[in-house]
Amino acid sequence: MPNPTFFITTYGCQMNKNDSERIAGLLSSLGFQSTEEESGADLILVNTCSVRQSAEDRVYGSQEKYLEYKKKKPNMIVAVTGCMAGRDKAGAFRKQLPATDLYFPTPDMIHLPKWIAELRPELVNSEALESDYLKLHPLRAPSVQAYVTIQTGCNKFCTYCVVPYARGLERNRPVKDILEECRELIAHGVVEITLLGQTVNSFRASDPEHFSKHNPFHDHFAALLWELNQLDGLVRLHWTAAHPLSMTDEVIAALALSKQMNYLHLPVQSGNTEVLRRMNRKYTREHYLEVIRKIKEARPEIALGTDIIVGFSGETRKQFADTLSLYREVDFDISYNAQYSPRSGTMGIKLFKDDVGKAEKRERWDELQALMEETALRKNQVYKDQTISVLVDRVEHGLASGNSNEMKFVRFPSQDQSLVGKIVPMQITQAKAWVLEGCQFSPSFV
Repeated sequence: MPNPTFFITTYGCQMNKNDSERIAGLLSSLGFQSTEEESGADLILVNTCSVRQSAEDRVYGSQEKYLEYKKKKPNMIVAVTGCMAGRDKAGAFRKQLPATDLYFPTPDMIHLPKWIAELRPELVNSEALESDYLKLHPLRAPSVQAYVTIQTGCNKFCTYCVVPYARGLERNRPVKDILEECRELIAHGVVEITLLGQTVNSFRASDPEHFSKHNPFHDHFAALLWELNQLDGLVRLHWTAAHPLSMTDEVIAALALSKQMNYLHLPVQSGNTEVLRRMNRKYTREHYLEVIRKIKEARPEIALGTDIIVGFSGETRKQFADTLSLYREVDFDISYNAQYSPRSGTMGIKLFKDDVGKAEKRERWDELQALMEETALRKNQVYKDQTISVLVDRVEHGLASGNSNEMKFVRFPSQDQSLVGKIVPMQITQAKAWVLEGCQFSPSFV
């Protein structure tokens, strides 16, 4: 009998992608093989996102396709996991998924061997369970870049956000496990690691005794960054997403560590203190700006990114104007902007009326997008005629491309596939809003 096959569809954030890698690792340990032919897979798994309604609607919309697949392959197993399943405590969403056989929150992926065996015992030769899904070994595609989850869940309870309900309260991985995973990745050729957490810089180790005696930091997240900076073979270290309240002086000081990428993503969500209060962000406009001031003092040339929600409940035009002014004052390099989408089960939908119309939300989003693009184009001009380093992640159609140390997308003419996975110098000849273009510089560039 040939090996059973699986096909995974992942929606949402980088953490969901890392969760899917763990599921793939678990299935591979059971003898499953990944397939590109979704319709012929023995197991289809959908890893869902609940940030916006549109993300959940895609899951509902896919059910008809799976029902059609099952007409030709009746014993196909369809599984749905992720944030959508995690927050569906009453099972209301499950009723709208007629093609789904297995439906479970992310941490319960450890039970997949047992559940598959119950449905199709011929596919599974082991029902051994791992006690913690974060200990499952991710199955990653070959790459010099890797995501490492250090924390899951959240204690912040922002009124617009489903994460604490979908993923539970904050839970941090042991330092020992994190360092072991990173060492293994480096041994297999990874040179750039991105640490993941819902509020990644609030990390608190359950085993601080595994920090080195020579570690200069007391803040656990800053101490973890220092430990990773000591690993031979690691060239770049990035982390996302930070929370302003956890940007302690030590975490800010750690931005100056040599392997830290010259980029920080620090969500603000709004530039108005009253809107921030309704969002339950627990900081003010002034506090956020003070954090930014300290960051720029510690690393003056750092590129900054953020998340912003427009049209949150009760947001006036004047309050939105405060967001625009904060954007200009910080001078962000990029912002991931969203129109407020009420989510069932959150405090936002219980406490506040969604009273900003769709047209007005779109107008504010357009205005913010225009400011972002204008700012990005202006800021990128500083790179023209400069030589920067780029980690090449693909060579196709005659172009090599990847990210700079500032997380800028860059590309240059090349058909040399051996460049993939290498950090190479590139001289910028043209600076656009979302791409820096140029040519490869000298191989001797350091």
